[in-house]
Amino acid sequence: MVLPALLLVLAIALGAIGAAAAQLACADAARIGARALARGEAPERARALALDAAPGGAQVEFTIEDGMARVVVRSQVRLGPARTPPVGVGGSATIPLEPGL
Repeated sequence: MVLPALLLVLAIALGAIGAAAAQLACADAARIGARALARGEAPERARALALDAAPGGAQVEFTIEDGMARVVVRSQVRLGPARTPPVGVGGSATIPLEPGL
């Protein structure tokens, strides 16, 4: 009876570690996309760079206003087997635009 409980705790812990890794990947992807926008890259290029760094199936949104580039990256992660509901993770970054842009 103890072994199934330990396996369940292990599965939940591994799922939480996977969700934390996806959260960090979303934050990194948002930083990469915001940095590209701040440098003056085309929005399509910034989106492609962010999607390359983001977990699979991520969504990227960006805005440029008041001299700031803001990128938000969101994704869904499952904490366990295929039947478990997905958990939303995300990250955002805001960087000032380079002078002259």
